[in-house]
Amino acid sequence: MNEYNHKKIEEKWQKYWRDHDTYRTPDLPKDPHYVLDMFPYPSGSGLHVGHVEGYVGTDVYARFLRMQGKDVLHPMGWDAFGLPAENYAVKTGTHPRETTTRAIAAYKEQLNRLGFSYDWQREINTSRPKYYGWTQWLFGELYENGLATKKPAEVNWCPSCQTVLANEQVVDGACERCDSKVVQKEMEQWFFSITDYADELIDGLEELDWPPATKAAQRNWVGRAEGARFSFPVSGKKQDYADLEVFTTRADTLYGVTFMVVAPEHDLVGKALDDGRLENADKVSEYIKKTEAKTERERQESDEKTGVKLAGVTATHPATGEKIPIFVADYVLAGYGTGAIMAVPAHDKRDFAFAYKIGIELLIKSVVIPSIEKLLDFSGDFEGGIENAVGENENIESSSKRYAKKAQEYIEKGERWWIGSGKLVNSGEFSGLSSAEAAEKITEKFGQAETTYRLRDWSVGRQRFWGCPIPVVYDPEGKAHLVPEKHLPWKLPDDVPFEPTGEAPLAASRELKERTEEIFGAGWTPETSTLDTFVDSSWYYLRFTDPQNTDEFASSEAIKRWCPVDTYVGGAEHSVMHLLYARFITKALADLGHINFREPFTKLRHQGLIMAEDGTKMSKSKGNVVNPDTVVETVGADTLRLYELFAGPFGETVEWDTDSIAGPRRFLERVWRLAQAQPHNGSNLETVPEDQALHATIKAVTDDLSDFRFNTAISHLMELLNNFQDRETVSAGLLSTFVRLLAPLAPHISEELWQALGGEPSVHQADWPRHDAAVAAETEITIAIQIDGKLRGEVKVSQTADETAIISQAKAAEGVTALLENKTIKRHIYVPNRLVNFVTTE
Repeated sequence: MNEYNHKKIEEKWQKYWRDHDTYRTPDLPKDPHYVLDMFPYPSGSGLHVGHVEGYVGTDVYARFLRMQGKDVLHPMGWDAFGLPAENYAVKTGTHPRETTTRAIAAYKEQLNRLGFSYDWQREINTSRPKYYGWTQWLFGELYENGLATKKPAEVNWCPSCQTVLANEQVVDGACERCDSKVVQKEMEQWFFSITDYADELIDGLEELDWPPATKAAQRNWVGRAEGARFSFPVSGKKQDYADLEVFTTRADTLYGVTFMVVAPEHDLVGKALDDGRLENADKVSEYIKKTEAKTERERQESDEKTGVKLAGVTATHPATGEKIPIFVADYVLAGYGTGAIMAVPAHDKRDFAFAYKIGIELLIKSVVIPSIEKLLDFSGDFEGGIENAVGENENIESSSKRYAKKAQEYIEKGERWWIGSGKLVNSGEFSGLSSAEAAEKITEKFGQAETTYRLRDWSVGRQRFWGCPIPVVYDPEGKAHLVPEKHLPWKLPDDVPFEPTGEAPLAASRELKERTEEIFGAGWTPETSTLDTFVDSSWYYLRFTDPQNTDEFASSEAIKRWCPVDTYVGGAEHSVMHLLYARFITKALADLGHINFREPFTKLRHQGLIMAEDGTKMSKSKGNVVNPDTVVETVGADTLRLYELFAGPFGETVEWDTDSIAGPRRFLERVWRLAQAQPHNGSNLETVPEDQALHATIKAVTDDLSDFRFNTAISHLMELLNNFQDRETVSAGLLSTFVRLLAPLAPHISEELWQALGGEPSVHQADWPRHDAAVAAETEITIAIQIDGKLRGEVKVSQTADETAIISQAKAAEGVTALLENKTIKRHIYVPNRLVNFVTTE
């Protein structure tokens, strides 16, 4: 008997697929389906096994669809521009193009060793001019239609390196290059007007088959809020200032406002300091200086609330006319809303924390109390909890009502803050109204209804080298002009020093300056910023449909043929940025008449993380990375594929377990031995025998693969293999059908067995087996047997058996008779199709 030699088998079939273009995409698909991975950044460290699961999942799905008769587009490319390669260039003096080219070659070799069915004739690389020339064309389309503009913005600035840093370059508030503290600085930046699409970016999610958590993340990022705007007049000792404008979603809490908070960047702060009338100007100035050393993310995420009172400046409450203090605090951001908030510490967690931090807890004023119904839901959050409120002879309902009443009295006395809605108190003519009613009436009398968004325009300019050059030049008067299409791609120059000098690296390129003057004239200068790499990946799915096109970014025929993407798979870490940007670009291109759809990815699935054996994230620096090449060499690509998918549900996090990989390997060896022990050469290999276990498995595996339940699909195949091994013989029809079911998951061994059975040309071009529902129907069901609630055995019974017959068979089941021998059965409990429980006495 031949042994299962994975090395020989996998090398053989990978060469066959390559030589025969087995996975080439049909030029004119009849039934198209586009399956796409989020393409990788090719780092020098290569793939580890944590990267592999998503690629295995899409490969299995693409193979499964092909066997079902679909014409599949399943391409791969490289998100090749980016910060890591540039940082490596700074460190080593090696051009990023060289390191990226080497990394791509290594990645491609790794992917091929895993047997992935990519159409490599459609490979793209975002750092190649023939790709980024069309990224520049896209920029031009947005610019000419008012969706790309240049304006001032706050940026991360490293005072040591004298350069702007992307968010990714800031680690714990410090520059990743030199560890200097990063500060905020205002500079001119290029932006895409993503805010024009804020409503559609939320509303369009309804039609998508995406994970609920991803949809929620996108909604939260856009942050649409319905509320009201109120004006608070501001005055100082000798002059008045402009009103403080605030937006709130809790108009019902207006009477609970006891102080105001403004961002350090707010105009009021600067004007009050300039006027010289603040009583504590030194403290305010010192606080602002400290804030400049914090990034926006630090200010958002910090649990510690800090601030300083603007002594000598007060606001007037629009409803009560009371004078209320104003504070400056960095937990309020200038870029969100109006840069000022009305503080309601009795009904807002951040305001509450701030009030106690700076010692103004006496300003807490409760104006909303919960209803009894809300307190019934909330009752576990008060001192002692409801478990301490239940009397000895009370039921939960009565004790909950008693406890809720006690809690309501507690809140009404002002001893507890409440962030939910409810009934208004201490609110003048609006007391007694519900939150909803009061919000409407208070807004009508004192403010105006308004909708706001958390989303801000997309900053796309980057002061770094390894990226797509922004195709803009400036005339001698400083006016911006697009580089005409005939000069695209506007190439990235090579004569650039990588060491940071205080300005964008491209500013040091003599070739770029000379090129600009040669084409446009003396005194013209080039834009020296490059584009955010998210721009490259925002449209790459379109280029895959027509990657060799030199006349347009992709032909309309190719786009209509394949798009939108039917199935998109990638990490949940891209839930916001990449997916949001791709959706925006798609909508913009639709509005500009280039495509006829508005959402890029119809169905989205996230793979889970594969952690190291110690439960931490795999990292080269930690030395806990498992190289897939090593695993493939030792146990084979098919084993690795099965292991990663069998370890748990596709979207869940699992830990790598070197010992457990032996299980999938043994399964493949058992399949191999079964086929070797019963060799068959024959015809009609695609005829499915009428076998109940086989047809039931076909149905189960088909359903599982359709819904990315790869682990249970593998489990069903393992069960069927057990069934086969209990038989004296296994026919060619049974075995060939099993091989077809296994093929998407373990493609190499399946090809070898298909050939041994006489199949040709490739199992992956064979038809997917179809089940017969009547044959697949179970003729027997398994009933669990309990005695006094403890599981004691099971029995197989006919689906048509009645309760009497089932009880009889249960009593007679192996092992159960002896356990019942000295007991009296008082009664039995029968749960149809599931279990029998015998209740006994001694």
